[in-house]
Amino acid sequence: MKIYISADIEGVNNIANWKETVPGDDYSTFRKQMTEEVKRACLGAKEAGATEILVKDAHDNARNILFEELPEYVKLHRGWEGGPCSMMASLDNSFDAVIFIGYHSPSRSDGNPLSHTMNTQIHHIKINGILASEFLINAFYAAYLRVPVVFLSGDALLTRNVQSINKNIEVVATKEGVHGAVISRHPNLTNKEIQEKVKKSLAKKDLKQNIIKLPDSFDIEIQYKNFNDAYKASFYPGATLFGTDRINYHTEDYYEALKMMKFLL
Repeated sequence: MKIYISADIEGVNNIANWKETVPGDDYSTFRKQMTEEVKRACLGAKEAGATEILVKDAHDNARNILFEELPEYVKLHRGWEGGPCSMMASLDNSFDAVIFIGYHSPSRSDGNPLSHTMNTQIHHIKINGILASEFLINAFYAAYLRVPVVFLSGDALLTRNVQSINKNIEVVATKEGVHGAVISRHPNLTNKEIQEKVKKSLAKKDLKQNIIKLPDSFDIEIQYKNFNDAYKASFYPGATLFGTDRINYHTEDYYEALKMMKFLL
């Protein structure tokens, strides 16, 4: 069984401030917590029978995870390739399942004081009218490849949204967003729960039920904080300016949507 893990940091236990996501301040504490949550996912996957595990460090500079703290049977994808798959780089249809660790609610939502989607220069991105999280963008790519999504950890609002998309996905809420703050259970508890639920998620007989339904077509709206960013983005082939600060883009091929987002987000 071949497992892919995409790991972010804004959804890990107790993190509440942007300064904690980059070197300096308390970054080292949350870097260790990100690593620990990934480690627990790896242990749970191994207990369920995983023979190969690839972890994508998918936060900021993609150089956050302390590799020496992970089990020796794990491979780590570190840094950015620069391609359209971004946080899902190196995922292909040879994998049996996808796991998301440390993910967060989308921009313009109150589930996490660090809510955003891809970067902080946009108000939001919508796909077929739905406010898109990084989970949704990346889970659609897994669906494009017909790879099941089995588990996600992150803030409580995101976990509820994920299960509304596919109730078969196991989740662990690492914290609850309270406006500009968070409330978290002790990390020992959530770390253990991640390991147990990853194992449970992969022990299911029919993982095909975890393949997310991919829409037939994609109407994408990006609203920028800076109107001039929208104007410049409108020159991307297929993009059109809507009002002064939004662009629209339509495609029936999700990989084309990923390529567009690579350049316009």
